[in-house]
Amino acid sequence: MTPHRIDIQVRFADTDALGHINNATYATWSELARLHFLEESGNAPVNFILAHLAIDFRRQVDYTDTVHVESRVSAIGNTSFTLAQVVHANGAVAAEVKSVIVSFDYQAQRSVPIPAALRAWLGSRA
Repeated sequence: MTPHRIDIQVRFADTDALGHINNATYATWSELARLHFLEESGNAPVNFILAHLAIDFRRQVDYTDTVHVESRVSAIGNTSFTLAQVVHANGAVAAEVKSVIVSFDYQAQRSVPIPAALRAWLGSRA
C-alpha cells in the first residue's frame, strides 16, 4: 500500500535561533498528517485521542527545504492503532514518528473498540 502523503508548507516560525526547524515542529507536522489521514477515513478526528508520540530525528531541516510527511498504519489493536510516519526533507528522511491513536468516547472518558468499518479501512492502509 502506498503511504498517505501530505506536503508541508515550512514557515519561518518553524525555525529556531540557529535557522533550523525546531524539534517541536515535527510533532505539529505529524499531527497535521495524522488529521489529514483520519479525515480520509470519513471519521471525524474528534473521535480519537493521541496516546503516544515518539520522534527519532535523522537529519536537520532548514527553512528552504521541501518537506512532506508519509503515514501508514503499522498496527491495529482493539481500541487503538499505530501510525508509522516519516518526515522527508528534500527527498531524505528527516525524522521517523510513531503515533498511537485511541478510539475514544469523550463523554464516558474511556477508550472504545474501533468501529468495524474503520478497522477495515485501517487494514487497507497497513
